[in-house]
Amino acid sequence: MSTLAWIITVALAGGLLSVVAAAGITYVMGVAGVSVLISYAIGALLGAVFLEILPHGLEHVGDAHRMAGTILFGILAFFVLEKLVLWRHCHHDQCEAHDLQPAGHDHGRSGLLILIGDTFHNFVDGILIAAAFLEDTQLGIVTALAIIAHEIPQEVGDYLILLHSGYSRARALAFNLLSSLATLIGALLAYFALSQLQEWIPAMLGLAAASMIYVAVADLIPGLHKRTELRATVQQVALIALGVGSIAVARALIGE
Repeated sequence: MSTLAWIITVALAGGLLSVVAAAGITYVMGVAGVSVLISYAIGALLGAVFLEILPHGLEHVGDAHRMAGTILFGILAFFVLEKLVLWRHCHHDQCEAHDLQPAGHDHGRSGLLILIGDTFHNFVDGILIAAAFLEDTQLGIVTALAIIAHEIPQEVGDYLILLHSGYSRARALAFNLLSSLATLIGALLAYFALSQLQEWIPAMLGLAAASMIYVAVADLIPGLHKRTELRATVQQVALIALGVGSIAVARALIGE
């Protein structure tokens, strides 16, 4: 399969899979079951960064200081974007998209704001997927798996917020599916741009690593600290390890 075919397939299937899986999980398991996905997603994100993306990026650019600077810039940039409500579409101290709290009231959030923020996020994910595939097919697949792993709990949060804003289940699912198409659009634009500008790929890989580190450390891990009992802690550590392990296994299998 060609690189373009891989990018189109993964970007389209990954976005649709995340939205449909999130809707199904919300319906079957409820919000309580999402904590399991969050712990696993943290491990998958960190595993993809430190086992795949950073090694490939360092091999390509050959300058550890440049790559480190790119990651630092990316983390700070994502912090600013989050503050501006463009990255994680929240503008209150408490946010359902992060905390995944049960149904209640909307706290003034509009469904339109949620969809705009999510569309931007999906667009950036598409760019990162394309950059990874242009570097190496194995790297692209592992990156896509990590993105899907963290997208599912995030899409659960988006789905719940749309319900809080007055959307029906059918409309919330439909709008989330439309928003997921931004992943494909971002991937296609990045493919045709980056394929002509190969020197941009290491920078994009550095930003991909920064994105995943930021989401795992700033958005997901703080929520785990709300449960301090020993049983919950052991479960969280085990699921994070499982997430890292799944990336290592996928890397080994794809590399064969």
